[in-house]
Amino acid sequence: MNVDAEGRAIISSRETAYKVVNLRHDPWAQLCVFTERFFGKWIYAEGEAELVSLPEAMDPLIDYYKRFPDENPNWDDYRERMRREKRVLIRVALERAGPDRQG
Repeated sequence: MNVDAEGRAIISSRETAYKVVNLRHDPWAQLCVFTERFFGKWIYAEGEAELVSLPEAMDPLIDYYKRFPDENPNWDDYRERMRREKRVLIRVALERAGPDRQG
């Protein structure tokens, strides 16, 4: 997960993934973000999800990848992999976040 220039959570997934199928039926998304250790601090966020499928998703998928600190791949290979894997970009408008209590 990452955040785009408009402050939305962005996630890359496959067109056939259950989360994508479910979001097509009900576009409300809930996210839970953990530290690398899993146990410890965490936050949740939720909001309306938008699904962007290929071919419209290609430029946003490239932007998504560039937001991580890894080396940039061969972009032709990356584009082909996105097509082969039938990738989709999920954008979540962050409307609520928490926790709003300890427990």
